[in-house]
Amino acid sequence: MAPDTPAAVFTPDWPAPAGVRALCTTRAGGVSAPPFDSFNLGDHVRDDPAAVAVNRQRLAAFCAPARPVFLRQVHGTGVAVLDAGTPDGAEADAAVVHTPGLAATIMVADCLPVLFAHASGRAVAAAHAGWRGLHGGVLEATLQRLREVAGPGEVMAWLGPAIGPTAFEVGEEVWEAFVSADRAAAAHFHAHPTRGKWWADLPALARQRLSAAGLRSLYGNDGSAGWCTVSERSRFFSHRRDAARLGGAGRFAACVWLG
Repeated sequence: MAPDTPAAVFTPDWPAPAGVRALCTTRAGGVSAPPFDSFNLGDHVRDDPAAVAVNRQRLAAFCAPARPVFLRQVHGTGVAVLDAGTPDGAEADAAVVHTPGLAATIMVADCLPVLFAHASGRAVAAAHAGWRGLHGGVLEATLQRLREVAGPGEVMAWLGPAIGPTAFEVGEEVWEAFVSADRAAAAHFHAHPTRGKWWADLPALARQRLSAAGLRSLYGNDGSAGWCTVSERSRFFSHRRDAARLGGAGRFAACVWLG
């Protein structure tokens, strides 16, 4: 479940194999000043670099002895397989980890973070799923790469906080992109008072794609209000809620690693 009170991090509620560790940060517990208050992990959002560095050090302490590896996320489908030489800033929207010491780290502020664990406990992965990446197949690409690394076996997924189904306003082009690919996706778009607009249920669209890819064990974000980054102001950053109004929005992160 999402946390009931703001805290720096919370632990995903999923039956991950022994040795798999994961966490999700909130906006609480850091040192950044408004509008990035306070646990902003994004170094590309005009926050004070020194504050971001302190916040990233705090995240590293939560993940220790694993090192959080920050990607340059581009709303694509690239999947990086992390190793000790992988630097921060590698361009990808998902990462696979199969050795201890590295934490696959996804930053978000409305997009959906998805964590994966292979049933063998040999590998884990994390993916960044906004609507473009989701439609493009980032979750399927992540699953494929995870299975290539870990071999056959069941995979479970945990969906983190994201913009909710009563806040995610999209245009006709987004509806058309998903529904033209799979008519069943229409069930996850709801009528909007403005013609040509829809309310999109991003977590439900992700669950549909994961189920179609063969995953039977899905946990976390079910589209209920407590998971919504827009409405949960004290818990989560939201680009859509804050960027125009306040001039910026921070980023929180979901991490998974082998401990």
